[in-house]
Amino acid sequence: MSDLLAGAVEAAAGLSVHGADTVDKAAPASTRDALVNAGVPGKLAAKDPTLWGPEAEAEAKIRLGWVDTHLRSRELLPQLAELRAELADLDHVVLAGMGGSSLAPEVIARTLGRQLTVLDTTDPGQVRAALADRLERTVVVVASKSGSTVETDSHRRAYWQAFLDAGMTEAEAGRHFVVVTDPGSPLEATAAEMGAFTVLADPNVGGRYAALTAFGLVPSALAGVEVAELLDEADALARSLGGDRDNPALALGAALGAAATMGRDKVALISDGTGIDGLGDWAEQLIAESTGKAGVGILPVVVESPQSPGAAGDDVLTVTYGGALPAGAVPGGGVDADVAVNGPLGAQFLAWEYATAIAGVVLGIDPFDQPNVTESKENTNRILASGPPAETPSFTEGAIEVYAPQGAPGDLAGVLRWLVDGAGDDGYLAVLAYLDRFADADAARLRPLLAGLAERPVTFGWGPRFLHSTGQYHKGGPQVGSYLQLTGAVADDLPVPGRPYTFGELQAAQAAGDRQALAERERPVLRLHLTDRSAGVTQLLDVVGALRA
Repeated sequence: MSDLLAGAVEAAAGLSVHGADTVDKAAPASTRDALVNAGVPGKLAAKDPTLWGPEAEAEAKIRLGWVDTHLRSRELLPQLAELRAELADLDHVVLAGMGGSSLAPEVIARTLGRQLTVLDTTDPGQVRAALADRLERTVVVVASKSGSTVETDSHRRAYWQAFLDAGMTEAEAGRHFVVVTDPGSPLEATAAEMGAFTVLADPNVGGRYAALTAFGLVPSALAGVEVAELLDEADALARSLGGDRDNPALALGAALGAAATMGRDKVALISDGTGIDGLGDWAEQLIAESTGKAGVGILPVVVESPQSPGAAGDDVLTVTYGGALPAGAVPGGGVDADVAVNGPLGAQFLAWEYATAIAGVVLGIDPFDQPNVTESKENTNRILASGPPAETPSFTEGAIEVYAPQGAPGDLAGVLRWLVDGAGDDGYLAVLAYLDRFADADAARLRPLLAGLAERPVTFGWGPRFLHSTGQYHKGGPQVGSYLQLTGAVADDLPVPGRPYTFGELQAAQAAGDRQALAERERPVLRLHLTDRSAGVTQLLDVVGALRA
């Protein structure tokens, strides 16, 4: 690990990056100097679509609005103030959205201490719990760029029916919805039919770069955040983005790219405890979905705390993030990190977006497409149409049915050890939990336990949330992953109104579709089905804990 205090400090608008130059200088030739000599910082600030090659140019032309969307977003402020006043009696804000439509508002609300219920699941228990919470005081923000996201459409249908079942007229129910979508999307027309409030987003910004558009700002404002401050913070940083030296976002992007080209293509993201809560989950989607394609990519590994087992290995770059550093504070919050990024949240959003686009230049990939995301979606649709595949467990142990590849060990401890060992010296292990992230929250404790056992990078994702995030990397990135999929019995299913399937059936189809996509890449995939969720999670934690002992 590098000495952060010895590394150069880049600062603008309260945002600082320590250690990036030290990472860059470890390369045979400076990545940052090469970018500067090619005029990349100025070209990116000017939204030049040619930076990622001719094949990416058409997509880049319509996806570079994030560079200055914070300026256009100021036009939303009067509308948001009016909306907040109009809906003042609806103080329970539910955000129905996936990926880029939900992750940034969740970070904003958590960091600034505002209440926001994020519904980004198809788990019937989690959906049912949201529907039962303060329904008469609920405003539902339905956020979908395309307007066709199956999870979000299902949430909209469930809430609409719940409002009607509670005795509301259709006109009264419509008042409980705010729709955020692109102009001309199918959802815009649906919103008009519902009588819902509609806020149109910047169409020239892709979902994972949309933190400072209506997707990030509408739910945050309704939750009580003064979103103008986020735009001010981004604007202050934006003034440095065309520069060669006083440009912290360039330093970060060059470090990410340089590290990846030298074989350190996995990035551990750790909060340093200085006031920004959950940024790693947002950055995970941004980095994984933007870079994980064509067999290359940077794998983000979100680490729970500075004390948690992180990502071991010579192929890992450790990056801490947090708020502005107090005078005299040591970067990294005590973590022996390679790079420390500190500053206000609005500037953090823009800096990481810029840095990810820079990393795309270095790696030679298009950071704005997601060519493999539709694969699992198409599998899901086929399964919903034809029924789930017939599967027989390899064996059952306690509350866990084990579905393992042929030749794997016949006991739970043995098959888990087999999966961990399959990561090898350059791979990673991904835990994919199609469960309720609140009722089954203890499942997330598997990540640090397995990280300590494997001594390799271990990621954790709630399904289907991760399909809109690291799911692209799993299919399009380097094929060195091993996958532990967790599914659970559904005790009380919930219909999706107007659709021939339930939430439980949709969740099961999404899990099966993702398994198919991963298995086709001939990587190890182990499915554990919890016949009793609580007992199964406890049993699994005990087995992994015993393996570590």
